[in-house]
Amino acid sequence: MFAHLPRDVTIYEVGPRDGLQNEPRPVSTADKVAFIDALSATGLPAIEITSFVNPKWIPQLADASEVARAIQRAPGLRYSCLVPNRQGLDKALAAGMKEVAVFLSASETHNKKNVNKTIAETLHAFDEVIRPSHDAGAKVRAYVSTVYGCPYEGHVDPQAVVDLSQELRRRGVYQISLGDTIGAGTPLQVRDVLERVLAVIPAPEIAVHFHDTRGTALANILVALDLGIATVDSALGGLGGCPYAPGASGNVATEDVVYMLHGMGIRTGVDLEALCTASVKVSSLVGHEMPSKYLKAHLGLKARGDRRRPTPAGSGTAGGGGPAGGPFTKTGA
Repeated sequence: MFAHLPRDVTIYEVGPRDGLQNEPRPVSTADKVAFIDALSATGLPAIEITSFVNPKWIPQLADASEVARAIQRAPGLRYSCLVPNRQGLDKALAAGMKEVAVFLSASETHNKKNVNKTIAETLHAFDEVIRPSHDAGAKVRAYVSTVYGCPYEGHVDPQAVVDLSQELRRRGVYQISLGDTIGAGTPLQVRDVLERVLAVIPAPEIAVHFHDTRGTALANILVALDLGIATVDSALGGLGGCPYAPGASGNVATEDVVYMLHGMGIRTGVDLEALCTASVKVSSLVGHEMPSKYLKAHLGLKARGDRRRPTPAGSGTAGGGGPAGGPFTKTGA
């Protein structure tokens, strides 16, 4: 069992974008910047910091340009953002972004709800983003949502996921993140879909993006790892959810993923203690507890003054940054 696990896994942190976009409590620009700077000090290799979408649709991220310009960029760390069209791309490039992401759904109804276009129209719109990004020296990632189920249509044909992934690769994205938007996927279903995709696309070009709505995210990640996929999207504390997927809870928590991987001897380069420090601070900004299971256990042990906290095997080789960055300011919101 699990005979083909990778030795190293890239954690692609999406909390500042996919996490904050669905939070009802507004977070100030200064606090977003402090949040991202704290993440930059944890050893994470990639952070999606914001989305250059129309503020009418995602008002929580209306300050995308200000955030992108204000963060302290750590050497070697990849900072990315979501862009829906050429206008968003132009703003992202002007703000200094060197990696962008496009997005669409595997189900027509969710795609129409999310971007007000059919899938075919969305792919056509990517022509205004992907090539101009490359011409500007920026890399392009792609998200495919509702891979394992749609909140409106239910079952999603795995062949549709394969076809979309091949089309995105043909158009020049460097990696495709396959998303379980409503957290409906189960391990055997995930294996079936991913094996079909991996039959036509190399594993390094595929990432997984699981929401933990039904508690299956970590199990599904293990399946993906055993198939050779070594990039996992996650959000600090388990922040997130999709505004256009009713009932979808947060992303799988970065702390939970890192703890599991380190315990299995898989290297991430991420400092788990620093993640927890940042997560506690973000909790005060959004005004609620984080759903991360590891974080709750970690804080419970600290509250009891128990110094015998479990240290996952392999964490000594995890590398990663030091303590999280400067204090977060209170928004008063």
